[in-house]
Amino acid sequence: QVQLVESGGGLVQAGGSLRLSCAASGRTFSSYGMAWFRQAPGKEREYVGYISKSSGTQYYADSVKGRFTISRDNAKNTVYLQMNSLKAEDTGVYYCAATTAIMLGSMKTNPDGYAYWGQGTQVTVSS
Repeated sequence: QVQLVESGGGLVQAGGSLRLSCAASGRTFSSYGMAWFRQAPGKEREYVGYISKSSGTQYYADSVKGRFTISRDNAKNTVYLQMNSLKAEDTGVYYCAATTAIMLGSMKTNPDGYAYWGQGTQVTVSS
């Protein structure tokens, strides 16, 4: 079992930056592949990116590639989402998620593959 708590959301102007954090407690953090998803009002939850548990390899949705960076600090049991060049369409509630499963290919993008979720943090980008 792992508990996840996101922080760092807020209101930012278009073109600005934010860094989200997701602190994990419970079982060994390094055992989990970690992902970020987001959900805008009236829309389905959308995959943002994933970082593997072992190599730390990152994968991103096309919509955020080149602007967002996922990193993890296993010593601090924390995963980060650095968001640069923010756009109004990046607005939503951002969730971190954890899985012990091996996530191959498009499996990473499916919310059903993640057993553990944080409560979310709101990001609002004003245009």
